[in-house]
Amino acid sequence: MNALDLVVRGRRVVRATGEQAGAVGVRNGRIGAIAPYDAELDGARDLWLSDDEVLLPGLVDSHVHVNDPGRTEWEGFTTATKAAAAGGVTTIVDMPLNSIPPTCDVPALNLKRKTAETQAYVDVGFWGGAIPGNVPDLRPLHDAGVFGFKCFLLHSGVDEFPPLDPQELAEAMRELSAFDGLLIVHAEDAHRIDAATPPNGAKYLDFLHSRPREAENDAVAGVIDLARQTGCRVHILHVSSADVLPLIADARANGVRITAETCPHYLTFAAEEIPDGATQYKCCPPIREAANRELLWTGLRDGTIDLVVSDHSPSTIDLKHLDTGDFGTAWGGIASLQLCLSAVWTAARSRGFTLTDVARWMSTAPAAHTGLHTMGRIEVGYDADLCILAPDDTFTVDASKLQHKNAITPYDGRTLAGVVRSTWLRGEPVDLAARPRGRLLTRGER
Repeated sequence: MNALDLVVRGRRVVRATGEQAGAVGVRNGRIGAIAPYDAELDGARDLWLSDDEVLLPGLVDSHVHVNDPGRTEWEGFTTATKAAAAGGVTTIVDMPLNSIPPTCDVPALNLKRKTAETQAYVDVGFWGGAIPGNVPDLRPLHDAGVFGFKCFLLHSGVDEFPPLDPQELAEAMRELSAFDGLLIVHAEDAHRIDAATPPNGAKYLDFLHSRPREAENDAVAGVIDLARQTGCRVHILHVSSADVLPLIADARANGVRITAETCPHYLTFAAEEIPDGATQYKCCPPIREAANRELLWTGLRDGTIDLVVSDHSPSTIDLKHLDTGDFGTAWGGIASLQLCLSAVWTAARSRGFTLTDVARWMSTAPAAHTGLHTMGRIEVGYDADLCILAPDDTFTVDASKLQHKNAITPYDGRTLAGVVRSTWLRGEPVDLAARPRGRLLTRGER
């Protein structure tokens, strides 16, 4: 056997089967050997983890709004990928909005790739968009390497990315089923929300009632019906209403190809605890009640929810309207990319989950969801994308010290467990002061 470039030894190495002591050998950016902790491996470098450190596979965050180009004052590829690396994330997949133009045709994809190629500190892939009138663009985008297609069923928040009505949704799903494309859906029903009392003012419960869980429930039921009819693969984004979990489980049991995700903010916060006027908590769909939150944890435990991703959707601070605290006018999106691992671990460990569970939800499952078949595991042949975590260390979030471009997050001032000590991309530590070396990923490439 040729000498290894690196050997990492740890008392706690998280693999799919659980934690174990071990030595992980890296050659040419991939894992070339896994052996007992004290095995004699010939490595050019040796890294011995401290007893308080755990070796995890690098996280894969498949739901990130980078907003670059076009709204780079909200976020950009440099700041987003630095934040990802600081939080143990080694791969992100960028949403087709809120960049200008949105990634709804091949020229827009090419522009986004050109924008990202010199800025990425971690690996970056791209989703395409499904909007009214772009069915002819879906196959070319698929062939150009997007990982799937996002759609909205109600206003997205930006006019350049309009929603699909039921007929347009069916047309897109029929087209995608022809080449086994994946449709990822923001599932809230426009009619239900139009019929609800609109949010005006600073009361969080008024905002919550303006996005009723019935809107999410009806939308998911409709997507399931069309998926059953068309055979299209579908994925439900940012599940906030636990009511949809039996629908998803039943559909899956009956052959519908459906997966689902939730986000750290739905697993951490509760509506009853959100102060009036605290628009940093505004997101769509909204953070719901504590009892609902616990049912989402049950959905993770039983496997109905497949993965946990950030839905990092930042904006400039002024768009959050902190001066008025008006939930009706504030931008809806939560900035959390750097904090997701710690937030989820903090909440998970108090409920009896392990780091093996967290790695499955935040690394293995998102990699499988996007078809990144050499990522998300510590196994021979996989990319040597690694996160070194001190799970028992705690820290208090200071938004001003995060890598995010805008210093606003609902986690500000919150104490979290789990400090990321270093992040490794293909066997090399990510140095935020050095030149970025992340790759741009193409569906089916890895």
